Amino acid sequence: MATLAGLLHQQGHRVEGVDTQLYPPMSTLLSDLEIPVRLGWDPDLIPSVDRVIIGNAIPRTNPEIQRVLTDRRPYLSQAEAVSHYLLAEGRESLVVAGTHGKTTTTSMATWIFEELETDPTALVGGLLKWSRRSFRLGQGPWMIIEGDEYNTAFFDRGPKFLHYRARIFLLGPVEFDHADLYHDLDAVLTAFRAGTAQVPFHGTIVVNAFWPTALDCVHNTSAEVLKVGSTPDCALRLGETLVEEDTEITSTPVEWQGRKLDLRLPMPGRHNAENAAMAMAGALAAGLDPDAIIDALSRFPGVARRLETIGEASGVLIVDDFAHHPTALAATITAVRSRWPGRRLVIAYEPHSMTAARRDFQAAYVDALAGADIALMSYPYYSDRLAPEDRLDRDQMTSVLKERGVHAIMPSEGKDPVEALAPFLRSGDVVVGCSSGNFGAFHRRLLERLVHLA
Repeated sequence: MATLAGLLHQQGHRVEGVDTQLYPPMSTLLSDLEIPVRLGWDPDLIPSVDRVIIGNAIPRTNPEIQRVLTDRRPYLSQAEAVSHYLLAEGRESLVVAGTHGKTTTTSMATWIFEELETDPTALVGGLLKWSRRSFRLGQGPWMIIEGDEYNTAFFDRGPKFLHYRARIFLLGPVEFDHADLYHDLDAVLTAFRAGTAQVPFHGTIVVNAFWPTALDCVHNTSAEVLKVGSTPDCALRLGETLVEEDTEITSTPVEWQGRKLDLRLPMPGRHNAENAAMAMAGALAAGLDPDAIIDALSRFPGVARRLETIGEASGVLIVDDFAHHPTALAATITAVRSRWPGRRLVIAYEPHSMTAARRDFQAAYVDALAGADIALMSYPYYSDRLAPEDRLDRDQMTSVLKERGVHAIMPSEGKDPVEALAPFLRSGDVVVGCSSGNFGAFHRRLLERLVHLA
């Protein structure tokens, strides 16, 4: 919503926001743009608004929504507003979808299109490091959009990407997620199948062929399908990924139309090499030059909160990452191991979403956290919204992790995770704080705590 507010502001609209709380980085972004945000609901202010854009976190029972409906005031969802205000101007859309890697892949695609001077418009779910913005308003023919599969609004339970009319649809890894919305994996697949079915016959679907579930979603289409993988039927083929010693450079040979190219990405992790290959294939589908794409990716500045180094104190390195699904958490741990080999790895994880707090994913979280030396899981953010039998059993998780050689720390409700973790840290540790939320400013506060001890 903050990203959309920024785009509409740059288009010349007068934009105001309302919410119950704000926190960085979006609070900082809105402040820099001088977009006012009112905290707290006041239905009497609704009559002064020409049109209301409703985010998916807002329920129908919200007092301002009640006033909007009573007054029959025009309203749109966030995704409808993107279509109405941005795509209606004649832009073609490149939509990045999938369970994992959307923000990184969208950021990579945006960087490529910028560097190759196509002047794109972009809407990204994270801050681009080179602009410290999550959006870009360009005059070129392409809009690059992160396509979320979560519900659009209280009046539209379908995925947001169905509103984006993709000309190029990038489909990354697909697996079960958002258990509060989707009943099972097949329900998730149905959503992505709808997304690929919308791509026109003159469009292109780029699919991560390392994921059979993603391939399962591309059958009912008349569009061109480009596979990214390692098998002979893939249009863009990836070889073995190597992380260059003492650097963050990931090197992967790729082959496109008989040409062999060397993808050197300044980010660790095989998952990031796959994200880059997906962005590359999307750019190739748009007709951009392969050599120029490879060159642009070699200089990719990155995206905030994706293995972003926050600081170091008392010999402890503190890193921020957005990983929250078990698969993403495992990929982050693997990448950190390759980037800082030989150092003790501490994972501090906040289950911030409704899905993350559910017992459905407990075994998968244990498997992921087993890759750490110390694993802290804070008290689940939405624990009180779930029945006790549906919540993570953190006592059981502690026992299983201990059996697997991991020192597990599970702070009780109300206990500060920084204070729970700090006594166990020592010089040489790498601490990665993972959350899809603010994590109570965990990284900054831990850094201050360690500075104080030094």
